[in-house]
Amino acid sequence: MVEAQHVSFPVGKGNIHLLIGDITDLDVDAIVNAANARLILGAGVAGAIRRKGGPSIQEECNRIGGTYVGGAVITNAGLLKAKKVIHAVGPRMGEGREDEKLADATRNSLLRAEEHGLKSIAFPAISTGIFGFPVDRCAGIMLKEAVQYLLHTGKVTDIYFCLWEQHVYTVFLNTLKTIL
Repeated sequence: MVEAQHVSFPVGKGNIHLLIGDITDLDVDAIVNAANARLILGAGVAGAIRRKGGPSIQEECNRIGGTYVGGAVITNAGLLKAKKVIHAVGPRMGEGREDEKLADATRNSLLRAEEHGLKSIAFPAISTGIFGFPVDRCAGIMLKEAVQYLLHTGKVTDIYFCLWEQHVYTVFLNTLKTIL
């Protein structure tokens, strides 16, 4: 299926979808929040989740207390269309082992979804905002993890990458075409 700003590719036991849009508007089982280690919903994707999802998401994050860089935890989705929010902590550029940590955050998000019997998940471009991670490296790492997951596991069958800007969408699209 190819639309103006949404394309889907069959991979293994599922599909990878790329689209431009607001992740908080998606009707999927889980959306991924590009979180900080303390799970404080501040700016960017996290701020949009807080504003649109209501206070119950932050309240649950406060009870959890935090997670490590590369980790992921799951909460309710409050007033969002999604059923759950998976809070994945990506790396800050310059902290060391950034590629490994971003791969871990992607894998751990898929594992949290799988543990909760979820079939669809939507990711933003983790760490590319205030954490300063290069978009092209992010696309390569996250898309490779998604492809490997669908080829080998595939309990989550639809993996979306909901991207905010056209240039980020284009980088993800071109990267995915080279991986497949």
